[in-house]
Amino acid sequence: MLTIGNAPLTIGDVVRVARGRERVALSPEAVGRMEKSRVWVDRILESEKPVYGINTGFGELSKIFIPQEQRERLQRNLILSHCTGVGERLPEDVCRAVMLLRINSLSAGYSGIRVQTVEGLAALLNNDIYPHIPCKGSVGSSGDLAPLSHMAAVLLGEGLVVIDGKEVPSAPILEAAGIRPLALAGKEGLALINGTQVMTAVAALACHDAQRLMKTADIAAALSLEALQGTRSAFDPRIAMIRPHRGHGISARNILAMTQGSGIIQHHADCDKVQDAYSLRCAAQVHGASKDALRSVLGTVDTEMNAVTDNPIVMADTGEIISGGNFHGQPVALAMDYLKIALAELGNISERRISRLVDRSLSDLPAFLTTYPGVNSGFMILQYTAASLVSENKVLAHPASVDSIPTSANQEDHVSMGTIAARQAREILENVQYVLAIEILAAVQGIDFLRPDLPGKGTGAVHAAVRSLVAHLDEDRVLSPDILAIRDAMRSGSILDAAEKAVGDLMV
Repeated sequence: MLTIGNAPLTIGDVVRVARGRERVALSPEAVGRMEKSRVWVDRILESEKPVYGINTGFGELSKIFIPQEQRERLQRNLILSHCTGVGERLPEDVCRAVMLLRINSLSAGYSGIRVQTVEGLAALLNNDIYPHIPCKGSVGSSGDLAPLSHMAAVLLGEGLVVIDGKEVPSAPILEAAGIRPLALAGKEGLALINGTQVMTAVAALACHDAQRLMKTADIAAALSLEALQGTRSAFDPRIAMIRPHRGHGISARNILAMTQGSGIIQHHADCDKVQDAYSLRCAAQVHGASKDALRSVLGTVDTEMNAVTDNPIVMADTGEIISGGNFHGQPVALAMDYLKIALAELGNISERRISRLVDRSLSDLPAFLTTYPGVNSGFMILQYTAASLVSENKVLAHPASVDSIPTSANQEDHVSMGTIAARQAREILENVQYVLAIEILAAVQGIDFLRPDLPGKGTGAVHAAVRSLVAHLDEDRVLSPDILAIRDAMRSGSILDAAEKAVGDLMV
């Protein structure tokens, strides 16, 4: 059980709730904070003083005062009118992360929302009820209005939920779970949807997956170094010492650890090759720069996960209601655009190593890694697939945050497009997973041809793990299942586990 409201959430907390289905509960302190801020909202409702989001319209309609008898309808209509998302639904893990992050933000006690409304969100999480949230429709300011409205609609007994992979009306599902639909009170509709939790949920899970991906990139590079009979000298710690970017040193140590004791590299130590191509020799510098970028992104995402992104803000100690712009997704937008580039570069350099592995003019390996080229195409088209994926990533890596289209009759005249950036980062990450899976397959195939020389301690362990899943390619066969098998092993962590059991923890 994760108690919300006593300590900052971590990405590990998000992953446990989003993917491990850990249950959540509000701390007594969080309940107290929310009750204290709600008092001031109720006072405003009684006083008839116009305050944005409580008794006025929204956006450009904020000048319209709403009489008391229409305020419940105001909040309900806000949610229903903002359910305008389109496209494929967000995955289950993202939906769970969205709800968790919204609960966490509201629990800080600056939104003036009732405890029972936040407990309703927790009940959805704890009963495995996932709102159907279309992935497209947010401009990233004022927060993720459209997708969060699809989440909030379920609390009203409206909208759709996803049960056993099917989209069904929410009302009967809530009834079966014993959850009564809510009638929203003043400000609650706005409090539920005015925030950056969709882009931040996608970002948090992408950052978690990126950490594993970056370790796996070092594993793939080490395997390619073996298969291409390269040298370990480029990863000498003294090189990193005199250009002390942290990520560079980490990647160099990982690759050295993976290739320790390599019979292949030792056997070719005295060859006439002076130095390796950049995709091998500069792997630590390139991978390391992506690691450093991820470290920066993680700081932004950690902050945003625990931020209050509502508007207006209720200052419970003074009773002030302050309009501001914490809903603006620019911090996340810029961070996700940075992550997009960092991830895309891992794919770019990996594809260059794949190209060298299949090109007999650049290696001592058989053409396209097949014993009988001509009648067999071997790994030829795997490199095509990798090239396609990295080319697609170059398009996706264009920064979303440099675009802005005014909304709400120019009241909201600069927006972040942060949710687009986060979704693109997730897509690039998935593409790079496939590219690295192809590199691992190609490098392991290349190592097979170098017997009786054996790879290093770590690369040997990964070689064995891959061969337990995918057989050596003797004759041409359908290769998509092989790519998927290694991609799935990367996602599950079994490739990384094999490496770390052999050489100890790799760093990121």
